Amino acid sequence: MNKQMMVYLDGKPIEIVIRNYTHADFANMIDIQRQCFPPPFPSELWWNEAQLKEHVTRFPDGALCAELDGRLIGSITGLKVDDEQLHGAHSWESITDGGYIRNHAPHGDTLYIVDICVVPDMRKAGIGKWLMQSMYETVVHLRLKRLLGGGRMPGYHRCADTISPDEYLSGVVSGRFNDPVISFLLRCGRMPVGTAADYLEDEESRNYAALMEWKNPFHES
Repeated sequence: MNKQMMVYLDGKPIEIVIRNYTHADFANMIDIQRQCFPPPFPSELWWNEAQLKEHVTRFPDGALCAELDGRLIGSITGLKVDDEQLHGAHSWESITDGGYIRNHAPHGDTLYIVDICVVPDMRKAGIGKWLMQSMYETVVHLRLKRLLGGGRMPGYHRCADTISPDEYLSGVVSGRFNDPVISFLLRCGRMPVGTAADYLEDEESRNYAALMEWKNPFHES
């Protein structure tokens, strides 16, 4: 993928490029993580070159970045999984191979999102939504069934003592609650399919995640 488009930042149009990232982008990809997840977030959880090498080697179609005037400003990464891998409960660690995607299934028909991030100073330009849209285009291009992924539920901790995670997710969908991650995914066109316990270590989400999908409207079952 390599597409040019206009987005608006502070009311002004700017031109960005969304393309596949490559070996030449590794240092900048890690810098995106550094900006998005500053201390006290542990630096060992940022992308490392071994992980990025697996991404661009095993599934380059699922390795996308956004660029502005030669500067990388965001990225989204995915892998293909099959129904057997999704059978039963799964965590982010198990379904993404800890971010290394060595479990990428070439014949799988679900594109699973590993990570999406946008540098802080560009988050008002809709970059994240356009990265997600570009991954939908990848799903259509590869004739896959759907896109799936687990989203954090950072607002859940405020009401975890009184309602279940499924009730919280339903509350976000109905407009009762606003959640910065789930609401973003809804605005991107993702639909909820349930919650997953022990998905990732995240105190705000009480270790839960909302599983959200986008079905390929052109896929023939």
